[in-house]
Amino acid sequence: MGNHYKKRFLPADKQILSMRSEYPQFIAKKHGGDVEFIGELTVKSEFPTYKVSILYRGDKSPRVRILSPKLVEKPPHFYYLTNSLCLFKPKNYKWYKNRLISKDIVSWTAGWIYFYETWLEKGKWLGPEAIHDTDKKEE
Repeated sequence: MGNHYKKRFLPADKQILSMRSEYPQFIAKKHGGDVEFIGELTVKSEFPTYKVSILYRGDKSPRVRILSPKLVEKPPHFYYLTNSLCLFKPKNYKWYKNRLISKDIVSWTAGWIYFYETWLEKGKWLGPEAIHDTDKKEE
């Protein structure tokens, strides 16, 4: 009998395959065990197209940054120390390495962009929000 083995995909490889399937406009760049996905999102035709970086960091929460256009100073729902978006409250949603970036994170990023653009126009954040724990360290 031949040697049969099932190729095991590492979590980073699963992320790349899933993103390639769901969001082919994102390019993957490996950084050790981490993967950075860079691509464009157009939420509505009247809004600008956003260039986004999503850094998959295994069991640490993904870090999502807007590369362009430049955001206004001090936007809401934003981690200033890391220049990244606040997409969820870690107490309400536990990230772990086998969750797929393509399943929640990309759509939540598109939602953040939509509510940010609406906030720019109306001056009020209309999206879901949770009270931030100001004494907690950013992930």
